[in-house]
Amino acid sequence: MLPLHKPEDYKRVLETALLAAAEPLPLAELKKLFDHEFDDDTWRTLLDDLRRDWSNRGAELVQLASGWRFQTRPEYQSYLDRLKNDKPPKYSRAVMETLSIIAYRQPVTRGDIEDIRGVAVSPNILKTLEGRGWIDAVGHRDAPGRPALYATTRKFLDDLGLRSLTELPPLTEIERVMDLGQSTIPEVSPVEARAEEPGAEHAESGQPPEQRSAELANGQLDFPEREAGQSSPSGAQG
Repeated sequence: MLPLHKPEDYKRVLETALLAAAEPLPLAELKKLFDHEFDDDTWRTLLDDLRRDWSNRGAELVQLASGWRFQTRPEYQSYLDRLKNDKPPKYSRAVMETLSIIAYRQPVTRGDIEDIRGVAVSPNILKTLEGRGWIDAVGHRDAPGRPALYATTRKFLDDLGLRSLTELPPLTEIERVMDLGQSTIPEVSPVEARAEEPGAEHAESGQPPEQRSAELANGQLDFPEREAGQSSPSGAQG
């Protein structure tokens, strides 16, 4: 085992672990890397310094809903898309409208969604979103039939490059964009920060939430990919 003597040594271990991880790593997991226990200020300094080290590179260190990870910067996505051989399936407007309602009004039942949309919601729509890992049943309403209550997941936030639901723009904004947007959105390859975790107030998400949500509604959202050369491919707070 390599001896660790100075901050650069610890940062190198952090960097290696984050580059090799298939999923975002929460702080609780990162703490397992070292025998020595650091205080919150030290962890904040290490992660912020590492983020700055990558500030002029094609990838960046970001804090997402489920943890920290490296991902490619959005401005390079168009080049990476040229390496993709298969066209991703598309999500219908009904699927995206349902997802928006759940994101902004959660927790909601299928009946709530139908009341808002004014049309019946196919069970396949909810199954599609559950299969993508974006929503989950979090309980049941105390009403006849005990309908399931749906809410978004941390993976949904990770895939949008957000740390918490508070980073979503107002519902009226995404509704306006959806009225002007395309009828479908391509499925994309994956890519609530806990306030009590060190570095939360310093971390940056990949893009402004208004831009990310506009792309989501317009069917143009392509999530940042993991840093090229990592040991495992990307899947979707910390």
